[in-house]
Amino acid sequence: MTPRLDFTSEAFFRDPPKAIAALRASGPVVATRFPLVGDVWITTTHDATAQVLKDSTVFTLRKEDGDVAGLRWWMPRYVRTIANNMLTMDEPDHTRLRSIVDEAFRRRAIVAMEPRIRAIADGLADELFANGSPADLVQRYARILPLAVISELLGLPPADRPRFIAWANSMSSLTNVVSFFRLLFAFRNMRAYLEQQLQVARMQGGEGLIAELIEVERDGGQITPDEMVSMVFLLLAAGSETTTHLISGSVYELLGNPGLRDWIEQDWSRVGLAVEEFLRFVSPVQFSKPRYVRRDVEVEGVRLRKGDRVMVMLAAANMDPAVHDRPETLDLERKPNRHVSFGTGIHFCLGHQLARIEAACALEALFVRWPKLGLAVDPVEIHWRRRPGLRAIAKLPVAAEARGTDAAAARTPVDRSLARAD
Repeated sequence: MTPRLDFTSEAFFRDPPKAIAALRASGPVVATRFPLVGDVWITTTHDATAQVLKDSTVFTLRKEDGDVAGLRWWMPRYVRTIANNMLTMDEPDHTRLRSIVDEAFRRRAIVAMEPRIRAIADGLADELFANGSPADLVQRYARILPLAVISELLGLPPADRPRFIAWANSMSSLTNVVSFFRLLFAFRNMRAYLEQQLQVARMQGGEGLIAELIEVERDGGQITPDEMVSMVFLLLAAGSETTTHLISGSVYELLGNPGLRDWIEQDWSRVGLAVEEFLRFVSPVQFSKPRYVRRDVEVEGVRLRKGDRVMVMLAAANMDPAVHDRPETLDLERKPNRHVSFGTGIHFCLGHQLARIEAACALEALFVRWPKLGLAVDPVEIHWRRRPGLRAIAKLPVAAEARGTDAAAARTPVDRSLARAD
């Protein structure tokens, strides 16, 4: 029998390996209820997750009538416009839209941005305690860095970043139907703002991806005005929200594990390897979007029927002992690291290189600038937002002059096993 698991509970977010292991014991694919989605199958193993993500002919993001799988009939048109993006599209529309922005996110283009990303991170680290200590690392650092980077990439005015932060906070606060209705107002305002920025670019030109989208439009490219709005929304939201929680989650783990922190501070060339493990262990994106099953199919011996809905649990795939040795242990030297935090298949994350570089720059800039950084509260006072599908620390109070060496003593028995030194 499938255990009843609250995917938004504090217990789940504080110790995912324990909850995931109990869920996997029920099978590689289990039937459950998910907040805001309803009845759905979820995958609990790496192989089941890979099968669903890679087979876009059987597991589709669209209903037979073309509607996005997660949308409801009562949702306003502007929500449907925003949701109608390449992340929710099957072929051939997915490739059509992705090809328009793919060049900007190729490795060579993102690597060329690294000095600028590091400069932004250094500046934010310098200003972390400008209003005093302690400071909330989420709001003053982890949220601002990816928003600043993606807004520069898009060509949005720096003066508008407070708006982006407010909208990002609204999205992080999505926990239930009531908060979803509050979020509708933020979506409406954000859509109006993006339409305005696109119109400015049409009239005045500019730099960045928004201006490039306008050139595609002028050259007769296959993209509609609504698709341009949803494209910019996707890049702004997806390009910042998940990286925010990767950064804050990684910092939290290092503050609670002095041995791992010492290891990475001894040689910052190791940071890339460490980021891969943080991607696996923190798993800020816990689930994929729901997919429809187009025909009867077996997934690791479990029979799914046409019309069923299925969501892959990325966090469970990242904790699968069949793929990862001691998956419940944070091992910054893990090789190989076959995590699926960026997905797989045609929807493999467009911004994977950008997220990696942002996280690496964020960690190095922060700990180099503040070598005695520590938690300003007891670890039991750290809480996660009750948002389904996203592992997001709500606030992370840090102090400039605290080492935080006692933090590990207050962690759970599973967490204490993570603090290993070389």
